[in-house]
This record gives sequence, structure tokens and C-alpha cells, in this order.
Amino acid sequence: MMSEATGEPASAITGRACGGVAAVDWQRALAEHAGWLRTVVLARLGEPQAVDEVLQEVALAALSGGARLEDASKVAPWLYRLAVRQSLLYRRKRGRQRKLVNRYAAQLCHTNGKAADPDPLAWLVASERHQLVRAALNMLPPRDAQILMLKYAEDWSYEMIARHLGVSQSAVEARLHRARQRLRRCLQEMQAQEADA
Repeated sequence: MMSEATGEPASAITGRACGGVAAVDWQRALAEHAGWLRTVVLARLGEPQAVDEVLQEVALAALSGGARLEDASKVAPWLYRLAVRQSLLYRRKRGRQRKLVNRYAAQLCHTNGKAADPDPLAWLVASERHQLVRAALNMLPPRDAQILMLKYAEDWSYEMIARHLGVSQSAVEARLHRARQRLRRCLQEMQAQEADA
């Protein structure tokens, strides 16, 4: 059931704070929006094992900073921006960790004088890339992969995507059109490369 005043699910709104502004029950709001936020984070990171960690950070940020949100109808776009920001922070942190591990491995390899064993994660990622559609999605910019996954994996309408991302319906249509074109181009390029091989 939707609240007529805010457009948000009524269960996420707990009452009225001072000034007539709706107070948000963040625990309920996070539970209601968890499914599509999971898709957004997965599209941005491409690492299923990272999704829960990032969503925990989103929940912490929402609970600590959510009191500043004065308009309960803006919960979904606000959570979307939080998920994007936390995904970027996670990627930056993982990049620093990878650099440290690579530097350590290079030093270890140099001191031992022999090549290091192949990385099992690299093997797993390489085998996944053989799946044509997944590989093409990975080649797309995160925004394109994200909107395609919300539309086709989550089976959302243009109106639902627009409401949750905080953009107009025509913007969603334009972004989806461009994302489909880029995906089609990636698939054609990959098929051409396979044919040449």
C-alpha cells in the first residue's frame, strides 16, 4: 500500500515528525528496498560476494544519516545514491588491497626466484567471461549494466525504475535505449572476434 502524500510504501513511514514531515522507519525501508539495491550493487561491482558487505555499509549510512532526509518520498533515490557511493568506496578499498597483495606477491616471487602459482580467482573470472552475455554486460559502463539488470533481471517497468532512481521516465527510456545499443555492439564485436579466432 502506497502513501498518497509521499508515494512511498506506507509501511516505511512511521508517522509525522515536527513540521508535518513524515518520519521514516529505516529498518522497514531498507528491507523493502533491499532487492533492487542488491541488483544495483551487483551491477556496479560484478562481485556477488561483495554485495552483502556493501549493503551493510548502506544500512549503516542510512541509519546514521537518514534523520537528515526531510522528505519520505525521496527514500528510494536517496538509498540509490548511498548504494552507488558505498559501491565506489568498496571498489577503491579493494583496489588498494589488491595493490598491496600484488606488491607482496612480486616481492615474494622476486626473493624466491620462481614464478608464483596461478591465481584461482583469476581462473574463475576467466571461465565466467566465456559466457557471452555476462561478458558483454561486464564490458558496459556500470550505469548501463545496472539499468539493464533492473529492467530485465528484476523485470521492472520504466515507471518503477524512474521512481527508484529519482529520474524522469523519459530519462529511463533514453538510458535503456543507449544501454541496449551498447550491449548489442559489444555482443557483435565479441562474435566477430570469435569468428576471427
